Amino acid sequence: MKGKYLITTDAWFYGADGKQYKSVWGEVEIVSDAILGIKTNVRSSNWFAKVSGEKNHVIIAGCQIHYAVKTDEKPNTGLTPDYTVEVGEVKNYNRPTSIYVVE
Repeated sequence: MKGKYLITTDAWFYGADGKQYKSVWGEVEIVSDAILGIKTNVRSSNWFAKVSGEKNHVIIAGCQIHYAVKTDEKPNTGLTPDYTVEVGEVKNYNRPTSIYVVE
């Protein structure tokens, strides 16, 4: 797995900006547990995805990766359309993105 990917995680995480995200986009490299400087045990993830930008990176445990979409196109980081259904009525609205772009 090498290249730019949009990775959806199982759990929410915090980006460097302090906001919560559910996905991350950037250049992906699969690395071993040695990147953390410790040796993990059998009950821990033994591989990680390093998602990098030009200056920063995010390390994601392999067991937290739910989906991975290969794309060189930077995803939308503005407001995104969404909807809810309340008592049989569809309500449309815009929400902030939940994708963290590593730069």
